[in-house]
Amino acid sequence: MSVIGEEEVRGSGSKAIFKEISADDEDQRPTVIESLCMSCFQNGTTRLLLTKIPFFKEVIISSFTCDSCGGSNTEIQSAGKIQEKGVIYTLAVKTKQDMNREVIKSDSATTRIPELDFEIPPFTQKGSLSTVEGLIDRAVSGLEQDQALRKATAPEVAAKIEEFIEKLIKLKDVETPFTLIIDDSSGNSFVENPFAPQKDEALTVTHYKRTTQHDVQLGLKADDEEEEEEEQVEEKPGSTIEDMRNEVLQFNTNCPECNAPASTNMKLVQIPHFKEVIIMATNCDSCGHRTNEVKSGGATEKQGTKITLHITDPSDMTRDLLKSETCSILIPELEFELGMAAVGGKFTTLEGLLKDIKHLIVSKNPFTLGDSSNPDLAGKLQLFGKKIDQIIALELDAHIVLDDPAGSSYLQNVYAPDPDPEMKIEHYERTFEQNEDLGLNDMKTEGYLDGQSADR
Repeated sequence: MSVIGEEEVRGSGSKAIFKEISADDEDQRPTVIESLCMSCFQNGTTRLLLTKIPFFKEVIISSFTCDSCGGSNTEIQSAGKIQEKGVIYTLAVKTKQDMNREVIKSDSATTRIPELDFEIPPFTQKGSLSTVEGLIDRAVSGLEQDQALRKATAPEVAAKIEEFIEKLIKLKDVETPFTLIIDDSSGNSFVENPFAPQKDEALTVTHYKRTTQHDVQLGLKADDEEEEEEEQVEEKPGSTIEDMRNEVLQFNTNCPECNAPASTNMKLVQIPHFKEVIIMATNCDSCGHRTNEVKSGGATEKQGTKITLHITDPSDMTRDLLKSETCSILIPELEFELGMAAVGGKFTTLEGLLKDIKHLIVSKNPFTLGDSSNPDLAGKLQLFGKKIDQIIALELDAHIVLDDPAGSSYLQNVYAPDPDPEMKIEHYERTFEQNEDLGLNDMKTEGYLDGQSADR
């Protein structure tokens, strides 16, 4: 058996090993190898051509012929590495000219024709260099291969396959348009763009990130690596902060209104120009109750924060607002103050917060309902609700103050990173009482083991 010479593989002088495929290049001759025919077990001839497809990549084309039995086949292999991403070629075949487009289909590619619900799975055919028409002919040849046996053993199946073969053959006349999809996880398949380097309106190319299963099929990962990754996903023992940012966690709980089983979603969110927070939302399918709550995702700040906003424009109502569970709300014009535990943590807009305040003070106030209702108090609360509506409609000039001793509340600065002329942010030292409310006075973070060592 003859083999490719070393000089021929490396190339002589400055000649490139892979030249662009061309019928006019006389030096571009294939390498001939004597090889065994697997049909008649006589010696046949294999021709290898190392070439480069224009606007694509390097490939190795092989063609085998046997003079003894007349057998022949052609194959193509990528001479480059597996690409970083998979690729999907979607071709709308509308004319007979489209049937002549060159197609490189690697052995890892899946071929589909949605109109016929037809699919050739990956690794069921060798790679090939052909045309769209050639792909169809190859599919027809594969289906016809065992038809004689099927007609003898399963005539009904053979009749259905014969009917499907006729549909494939009709595609070559392009009487009606159809779609050819080649999905290759290795990224080494190719469909010709006859208008290159200009855009081809009939051809769509989409690149995608391979899954672990794709990597195992391509031999880039072992099966046990896939099993280990699946176990890690199920158990999530090593979940990082980055993983939590990209994932919504869900756990079962009970509805605070009707006590029916419900689910709570939790997500870690990075607020621009602020910090990370944990947002939790609960939906109850039984009574329709919805609630959301925000927890600070970081440490308690060294100083408290007081944010004062002068509401001057309707766009102020759309500002993002984070009210932690330790934040008090003040509206000086209404002589109104809401304690830190009244509303709880919320991530909403300024308008949403004002509506929540109105709902809490006016609608859910127990002293305005039933036998305990007081007409005078109910009238004052109704007037308070109207003033909240006037603030939302900008009919009443007002300021809103968020006073958070923990420094974990936030109001969007629409001019960020520049200062907001209508918003004032003050940082202050907490009092002993505020530290007591936050549980910081009795918290010991340094030398907390010294006392235990002394006891021992």
